[in-house]
Amino acid sequence: MEKCLYVMTIKRGKSYNKVTKAVITRHVENLKRLDADGKIELCGPLKGCPGVAGLVIFKTQSYEEAESLCQVEPLVAEGYATYTLATLQVADKENNYLL
Repeated sequence: MEKCLYVMTIKRGKSYNKVTKAVITRHVENLKRLDADGKIELCGPLKGCPGVAGLVIFKTQSYEEAESLCQVEPLVAEGYATYTLATLQVADKENNYLL
């Protein structure tokens, strides 16, 4: 069975420089809730990547579920950022690195 994760790239929008501590608090609370629900594999800010704020790697049942989580991310929902979502086909020892 194909194992997939879903990679959200959070891209800084035109108003990203207006992000407040309150917005970041809502963002972090959202991440905490998703992590508690088992929906996040990994997340964090990206350094040295112009225009990109960070990544969230979702472990959801489907692309559609991951996309719905992207749309309610406070940075996105409140207009400070946009996102792209990609499917990562996992290569690991369980599937012999897709060989």
